[in-house]
Amino acid sequence: MSGNRRKTAAALAATAAMSLFASACTGQSNSGASDDASKDTTINFWHGWSAPNEVKGIQDTVDAFEKAHPNIHVKVVGNMTDDKVNQALRAGGSKAPDVVSSFTTNNVGKFCSSKAFVDLNPFLKKDGIDADKTFPKAMNEYTQFDGVRCTVPLLGDAYGLYYNKDAFEDAGISRPPQTWSELAADAKKLTKAKGDSYEQLGFMPNYHGYETTTEHYLGGWNPKYFDADGKSNIARDPAFAAMLTTQKKLVDDLGGYEKLERFRTSFGDEWGAKHPFHTGQVAMQLDGEWRLGMAEETKPGFEIGVAPMPVADDEAGSYGKGYLTGTVAGIAATSQKQNAAWELVKFMTTDTDAVVGFANAIHNVPSTLAALKSPKLKLDPRFKTFLDIAADPESTTTPPSVNGGAYLVSLQNLGFDIEKGKQTDIEAGLKKTAEEIDAAIAQAK
Repeated sequence: MSGNRRKTAAALAATAAMSLFASACTGQSNSGASDDASKDTTINFWHGWSAPNEVKGIQDTVDAFEKAHPNIHVKVVGNMTDDKVNQALRAGGSKAPDVVSSFTTNNVGKFCSSKAFVDLNPFLKKDGIDADKTFPKAMNEYTQFDGVRCTVPLLGDAYGLYYNKDAFEDAGISRPPQTWSELAADAKKLTKAKGDSYEQLGFMPNYHGYETTTEHYLGGWNPKYFDADGKSNIARDPAFAAMLTTQKKLVDDLGGYEKLERFRTSFGDEWGAKHPFHTGQVAMQLDGEWRLGMAEETKPGFEIGVAPMPVADDEAGSYGKGYLTGTVAGIAATSQKQNAAWELVKFMTTDTDAVVGFANAIHNVPSTLAALKSPKLKLDPRFKTFLDIAADPESTTTPPSVNGGAYLVSLQNLGFDIEKGKQTDIEAGLKKTAEEIDAAIAQAK
């Protein structure tokens, strides 16, 4: 499973730490790399993976790189957060990272605007790599900000719908839902009451549920978070009000916020065997590609189905798309070995066999269009759902911002207030939240 989803909360927290990144690196040049990558050299590569299979997967990739580039030696340091990277860049010296991999796609805007990482466009152009033809559309979007591409994708995460096939059969449901209206209808059919609680809940819609965040839900719409001037667009784009209204109605229809929250507190840990989907407490689950392997390892007493997440009713023609995020790789602006660093970044992120090998090792979605089609992928047939979501040009992501993911936190906070009934005027709430987002971005510039 992917370490990046295990660290979702840490990634959001790292947004604040990135303000230090800006002060550490502002003013660094992002061009004119002068080192000779053909000479014997050693570079430092820092990444965030920590599980044994993840660490082995990244080391195998580095070993393959060193075999292809015997003059470039790579010192690998794992389990590194953005905060630790920031501290190392502030300290400088020969032990600071040259290449960095981050789980925090929300921080790409900071990486780019602060010049913490160099612009990779000149490197891509030099090697004749067309990013638009190399990477899936949504991954292309979350690796650049304001005309600067300071990162490239290094594997990805795609979100879909897991469902209990046995529960579906018992409820007389023949296929997974394709629209939110169908999801709501199926969730009601699948819900079995037990006193003032549930024997089985069709779907846990609450935002404190596992992975059921506003941005993940919005993957089923076609949201435009910002306008051409960089101003928050959430109060003007009807997708946001529509999603918030749809989610609130499902909360109410399934028993109301308080009843659902009481049931939610009975759930096991998201990353443990007692996850509510594994145990049959919920019949449908929004989740990423890693959940399939984790669920099967617990030997659930039912057959697991995988499908794209339902889309908005008026987006029915785009069923098959989803929400994408992932890991990114970049070159530290403080590095004195940027050409050698680029050779490693290029290999890890654009060499098809390298991308496929790493994807096979840690069960993530490949991050190039070529790797998504590779016959060398060793995956459960159901995993193809996530490959198709990643390749779908209508799949969406959340755009980078100069202050990281702060705008997503503001939107999520509004969602919390709406679902519990604290904010009943959704339009007014969106307008106020848009103003809050704009003020925070203006302060960060």
